[in-house]
Amino acid sequence: MKIGEHELKLVKRVDLPWWNAMIISIISVIVALILFSLVFVHSGVNPLTGFKEIFQFAFLNRNGLPLTINRSIFIFLCTCAFIIPYRAGLWNIGMAGQLYAGALGAFGVMYLFGAKGDPNLYIAPGIGIPLMMIGAMFAGGAIGGIAGFLRGRFNVNEIVTTMMLNSIGFWFISYMVKEGGPFMNPVGRSESFDLPLSVRAPLVFGAPFTMIVALLLAILLYWVFAKTRIGYKIKSYGLNPLAAKYSGINPQVIPVLVFVLGGMIAGLAAYHYFGAMPGVFKIARNYAEFGDLSFYGIICGLIAQGNPLAAIPVSLLFGGLTNGGRFAQGKLQMGFGVDYALLGVMMITMVVLQFFYRYKIVWIKPEKEISDVGIIR
Repeated sequence: MKIGEHELKLVKRVDLPWWNAMIISIISVIVALILFSLVFVHSGVNPLTGFKEIFQFAFLNRNGLPLTINRSIFIFLCTCAFIIPYRAGLWNIGMAGQLYAGALGAFGVMYLFGAKGDPNLYIAPGIGIPLMMIGAMFAGGAIGGIAGFLRGRFNVNEIVTTMMLNSIGFWFISYMVKEGGPFMNPVGRSESFDLPLSVRAPLVFGAPFTMIVALLLAILLYWVFAKTRIGYKIKSYGLNPLAAKYSGINPQVIPVLVFVLGGMIAGLAAYHYFGAMPGVFKIARNYAEFGDLSFYGIICGLIAQGNPLAAIPVSLLFGGLTNGGRFAQGKLQMGFGVDYALLGVMMITMVVLQFFYRYKIVWIKPEKEISDVGIIR
């Protein structure tokens, strides 16, 4: 497009510095908030009042902040479950199914210990808690491995497979916790039995210890992709599977590996929410809601460009918006779904503006000198 003697032109980026990606993400958030202001205006609410209620409850309120942290940990773990296959060029749409399997794996361990119906049963925390985490990760990894095997061995589309496994997981967990199911709560409430007091997760600074696990996981994954041979193989497969095959990378092993690892982390997310969250400590009757919530991991992973460290603030933002949006909905007497609408606008805006992750706008001067425009470089 010409403007006077100059011309605006889109140029494909060679690379994207982290600080530039951060600026684009911040602009995306601002644009999304401006667009969502229309929802407040339509509801007769001052947008400044609405956003104040959302962010104050989510990040400053003594009751809201722990909820934000807990939900952010869950979203972050689901994001990591998406990122690992994503770096291999594969799409894990099955965090929900892997999470359902992880929940059953964790509570299956306690069931074998005889914990059903006896919250006072003593199980050494140093044994019970690690075994629950292992059970959750094993079960989640097993479900993920099915999709990885079918992709690697028979080239079956992983999106179709993981979506089918989501449905299987939902109905299987429904059978296990509802009336007549082996994990059913003794008082019959369409949820699982309560965990014994002895294996309820310890808190660190008021948050479940899984917060530390999630932060260490972010560092570990960043190091794996940046410094290790296996990380290089995963990225190479993602860039060009055929070239990776000719370079000696087994095209059947990588899909299985990344989906097993992704499933294990999704299983860990299930342990966090159902086994370590204060006030829960059971597979709650609204387990399907957390299956749906796991899909935010896909958006967070895309926004973070597959970087596990960048996924931390994005997950924190989304965790805060889910809590703050629901609180504002009730306090300001707005219609149902304010939190979902806010996150929807945020996701669409961020995905659309990811266009500038790949392209930049430049001035073409008459003498063909090129200079960046504004802050989008």
